[in-house]
Amino acid sequence: MVQNQAYLFLIFVLNGILIGFTFDFFRILRISFKTKDFVTYLEDFLFWVITGIILIYSIFVFNNGEIRFFMFLGVMIGVLLYILLISKYIIKVNVSLISFIKKILKIPINLFIRIIKFLFIKPISFIIINIRKKIEKINKKYIKKEGIFVKK
Repeated sequence: MVQNQAYLFLIFVLNGILIGFTFDFFRILRISFKTKDFVTYLEDFLFWVITGIILIYSIFVFNNGEIRFFMFLGVMIGVLLYILLISKYIIKVNVSLISFIKKILKIPINLFIRIIKFLFIKPISFIIINIRKKIEKINKKYIKKEGIFVKK
């Protein structure tokens, strides 16, 4: 009986560590990528849904759906241990890794954008500018009198 409760306590400490890691995942996303408030609200909602699923799954799988106080104590201790001991390093390493990847990907993405501009946007803008010039030239030759265009 006591062994089973100690085992369950350890399982829920590990669940707390997993929840802390999930929390840090969303923190890393917010640090690495600037998001709008609506996206932040969605991330918060998603975090709580994931946390609820983790806890409900663990309660049903490891304790047949019985809720005990020490389970929540284990989760709190797990989250606290994770935040105090590991969180700072996980965030620092992952934010550095993401910014390194962003720098590496920035070069091919910028090159791709320049190619797209050269192949599509410049020719289209060239055509539009020439059409506008032709329309202005035509407008200079004609004036509008009583709803119809007549030559000057």
